[in-house]
Amino acid sequence: MADSIKDINPKESDHLAIFRVGEVIAVNGRGIVVKVDSNKNLPHIIFQGDLIKGVAVGSYVKIKKGFSTFVGKVESEELKENRNFNPQYHKPEEEFIRCLYLKLIGFFEADKYRMGVREMPLIGNICYLLTQNEFSTIHSFSSKSEETITLGHLLVDDQVEVKIGANKLFTSHLGIFGNTGSGKSYTLASVLKSIFDVGSLHKKFIEKSKFIVFDFNGEYSSNNTISPFKEVYRLSTRTESEKKIPLSEEDLLNPEICFILASATEKTQQPFIRRAIDSYKKIHRDKSNINSYIQNILKNQLNQILTIADGQKAQVLLSFLNSLLKNTCEREELNPDLKSELVWHGQANKFHLPKLGKEGFINGIEDVALIERLQISNAINLYKEANSFIARIIEYMYMSLIDDVLSNRAMNEHIAPAINKLRAVAEDFDNVFVIEESNNINSFYQDKNLVIVDLNDTNTKIKKLVPLLLSMKLYKNHKDLKPDKGGKLTHSLHLIIDEAHNILSYESNRESETWKDFRLEVFEEIIKEGRKFGVFLIIASQRPSDISATIISQLHNYLIHRLVNNRDLEMVEKAISYLDKVSVENLPILPVGTCVLSGTAIDLPVILKVRSLPEAYQPHSENINLIKSWGDEIDDEDL
Repeated sequence: MADSIKDINPKESDHLAIFRVGEVIAVNGRGIVVKVDSNKNLPHIIFQGDLIKGVAVGSYVKIKKGFSTFVGKVESEELKENRNFNPQYHKPEEEFIRCLYLKLIGFFEADKYRMGVREMPLIGNICYLLTQNEFSTIHSFSSKSEETITLGHLLVDDQVEVKIGANKLFTSHLGIFGNTGSGKSYTLASVLKSIFDVGSLHKKFIEKSKFIVFDFNGEYSSNNTISPFKEVYRLSTRTESEKKIPLSEEDLLNPEICFILASATEKTQQPFIRRAIDSYKKIHRDKSNINSYIQNILKNQLNQILTIADGQKAQVLLSFLNSLLKNTCEREELNPDLKSELVWHGQANKFHLPKLGKEGFINGIEDVALIERLQISNAINLYKEANSFIARIIEYMYMSLIDDVLSNRAMNEHIAPAINKLRAVAEDFDNVFVIEESNNINSFYQDKNLVIVDLNDTNTKIKKLVPLLLSMKLYKNHKDLKPDKGGKLTHSLHLIIDEAHNILSYESNRESETWKDFRLEVFEEIIKEGRKFGVFLIIASQRPSDISATIISQLHNYLIHRLVNNRDLEMVEKAISYLDKVSVENLPILPVGTCVLSGTAIDLPVILKVRSLPEAYQPHSENINLIKSWGDEIDDEDL
């Protein structure tokens, strides 16, 4: 086949007239109508021994206008009646005119393909088929000097590999979408495996680029998936995780985090929690002997409780103080019901210790010896802050609540539910997080640059909390990294969220508006501002319509597998302005493992078959072989 025909005039080279399709008969913006020559309606033509496909919907063609050459994609075609047809002068096949409807997508410039429209063709300009070289040129998405990754090959031509510059793809936000079973997880693993294959050739790859995968279904945590050189956190809320996510107190002393954990209401509970956290910060910043300082606070509170005239309020406050000292009782093996020896005497309107008879009335704070004999006083003297961060925050909340009730600043029935909700999540929190004194990020990476956070065995709240807290921490830490002397970024952070609708949805009805808004604001900031700091987001989801529209609109590149839901299709079509009509219409019928690649990293959307991965590197997302599983004996290969 000739190397190129774009500069050859068919009138001067009759032997190349075979590439002629027809001529332009209408120009409507980017929309072009081409009248097909009557002798070019065959599905294939033979040229110099090669079989060349004829023009059809989805084909690429070129239009010559002087020294300019435009490239268009056929979106539809139709037959129109030839009004000038006369059976005496025309052949029967000329009774109808075949018309192609194209959309201009780019142009050739010095043998290179450029995306966009620089000028329009004129009516009468000739339309041609592309040569094999031209076809390969428009599907070449990288320069010779770039390091590339191979995503797969064109669905229509398995001889044309789809290669893309590694830097173009991974210095962008990437979305991978597709219904369950369409190959979405496989594509994500393939894309990541490709970048690790390239990165392994560079000595500073591990130091300069970090990849964190939030794996909701345990698909990427096996030994070799993506890469064998990785750190895996298999988290569980049913039992204590063998390896926990390291955080510092600084990461957690954010009132919004406690608001979320406690499902706090805006008007009453959130201001209270904020005061408790401020108290925690102040005491830990200013006091050298924290336990002794808190013991004195608790003694003073106990004295006030034992001498108030409202028995009902006093009983409630003693319950709060008892709850505050719960960890001390467990550690020191004390009676968990510290207030059991105290009885409110209605006639005397004061507390009484029945076992001491008449001498057991507490008349005021002057009864120091009597108060010191109480079990609750003994627990206060043995008090030490809880080891768990959440438990410590709960203790400070109880201290603040006791003060507020004593001073009539708060109603316990308004505040206590928030503390109880925080207490309910404390065990789950401690099962997956460990609090470290230092804020050394290296303890998380463990000298690796790929970290898999396996959330398969965690409950819904922790599934949403872990990516939020960890992303906030890593994003903040990465922003603090300084560029080189030339002001250029030298480090990158890649956050990969599989099944992203779990945490990026704006339609969840099982959580408070505060929780939902804060979570989305964090990830929306990352996707809007992260590129400036070298932070990039890769999201994969089977329901793109459930994900925040802000996040979808900020993605740069897309790998879209089969989608059949109308809402998902509408979201994709609206969000990706450069996705052509043919690609959109193909989405519901794409075969498994096939996707549409579109975005800023390539010059035109293409439908590609994702490259094969060795079995050891594949994610664990395959379907069950139901029929074989019903057999009497099942081989491992059958499941």
